Order: sequence, then C-alpha cells, then structure tokens
Amino acid sequence: MIQIAITSLAVALYAGAAIRVKRRRGRFQAARAASFGVGVALLLIATLAPLEGSFKAHMTQHLLIGDLAPLFVVLGLTGPLLRPALALRPVRALRALAHPLVALPLWAVDLCAWHLSAPFDAAIRHESLHTLQHLCFFTCGALLWAALLELLPGPRWFRTPQRLGYLGVMWLVSLSLSQVFLWSTHPYYTYGSVGDQRAGGGIMLLEGSAVMLGVLVWILWCALRSGPAEDADVVPLALEVGDRGADALHLW
Repeated sequence: MIQIAITSLAVALYAGAAIRVKRRRGRFQAARAASFGVGVALLLIATLAPLEGSFKAHMTQHLLIGDLAPLFVVLGLTGPLLRPALALRPVRALRALAHPLVALPLWAVDLCAWHLSAPFDAAIRHESLHTLQHLCFFTCGALLWAALLELLPGPRWFRTPQRLGYLGVMWLVSLSLSQVFLWSTHPYYTYGSVGDQRAGGGIMLLEGSAVMLGVLVWILWCALRSGPAEDADVVPLALEVGDRGADALHLW
C-alpha cells in the first residue's frame, strides 16, 4: 500500500534525523519521539483498521488522518530535525505553505472540497483517488498545525491573540461542516443512510471541539508561562528551549 510505504519512509527519515541530532547535541527529547510515534500509530490505525464501511466510520478515519495524526507528528518535530530537509531548494520553495494566512484557508478548502458528494464518492470508488484524498488531508492538517504551533518561527505579528483567532476560525470551519451532516435530511453519499450521516457529523463535532479546547488551554498555558516579553518575540510553541537561538530556522 502506498500509504504504508510513505509512513514507513517517514519513520526511517525521522529515526535518522533523531540520531543525528542526538549525536550533535548529546540528547534528544523522548517526548518528541513519543509524540511522533503516536502520530504514526494513528495513521496506521486509520489505514489498516476497517473504517470505511459506513459514513461515521469513514469520518473517524478522516479525523485520524487529517487532524489527530498531523497534530502529534508536528509536536514530534523540531527545527534541528528538519534542518536537512529545509536545506533542499524544493522544500524551501514550499515553506510559504506553512504561513498562517496560507495554511488555514488551504486546510479549510481541502476539508470542504473533499466532502462534496462527487469527490467523496469518487474517492470511495477509486483507490488511487482515495490515497490522494488521505494525502491531502494529512498534508493540509500538518501545515495547519505547524503554522499554529509555530514548528518554525512564524511572522512576528502572529502572537497569542492571533493564534487564538486562528484556532477560532479552525473550530468554526469544523463546526459548520459538522452541522451540515448533523442537520441533513437526505443522504449525500453512496452510503445512503441519514442516521449514519448524522452520527458522522456528531463524531466530527465532538472530536473537533475536544481538540480545539485542548489546544486552546495549551496556547494559553504557554503564553502565561513565557510571559509578555517572551511572547512579544514570538517564541515558537512547538520548539523546546534548547532549540532556540542559533538553531531556530527563521522563515519570514
């Protein structure tokens, strides 16, 4: 399977980068590796478990691939881990996709477009298109979380109030789409069950609200811990203290 092959390659690259960072710095934070491992495990569960027999199961799969797995993978990354990749010109050319004003609308359009009836049903019928759908979900989700958590330093104007607004827009997009399913009066997809469709909307609403609330608490905690002076310098929330300074990779 293409998805398993891509995931395996990512694990191998991560392990190699982690070993390089540990040799250079003498340490590598175990929590980072654990977070990355959780993200990979969620991807494997979503790929291998039978989560496509109904709309609610399919929605669970999409949330694992496009929301939870990218969040944990991003939390498992640091600037030094990404340094070799960012040294490649094609990768550097794509850095603008992690800008908050790009990542958020890109994620919203991707999420809503794939849940239109025609592309959704087409992805069910064609395995290659289904793989592309999952790749789009994960990529846009990773860019979304990387921008919010500032995996790499973001624009100087993107401080705590702007992060909270960003998170609020994320929640509104997820909330709006879930309401479309919750209040549906006819089936939109080949599954053909309104009750199943509403259940999928409920799963999306509960998962999205829980994740947004958890991230909201984390952002506020980080802001209070760092204090106004440090927040004014836009210290990346996803970077550990040892990753700042000369090893912080500035994008903007």
